[in-house]
Amino acid sequence: MVAHDNIHIPKESFPHWIWYVIEASLVIVLSFAISFKVAQSFEVSPEIGNWILAGTFGACFLVWYIIVRGLILKKKILKNKY
Repeated sequence: MVAHDNIHIPKESFPHWIWYVIEASLVIVLSFAISFKVAQSFEVSPEIGNWILAGTFGACFLVWYIIVRGLILKKKILKNKY
């Protein structure tokens, strides 16, 4: 039985996993943009620049998912719903 059939409740109609996809996409895009700018600021050979790009990308990704999301926001990536 629905009490208010004219009210839209996003949690019930919108798939929950899409929020994780949106968040991961934003983190990937921002991490790549930051790492590209950081790698571009060094004047090194392309091989070393690729290592700087990959390291900065990984660092940004880990900072978001471990420090910000895990410690500050206290939201676990995988949690048991039962």
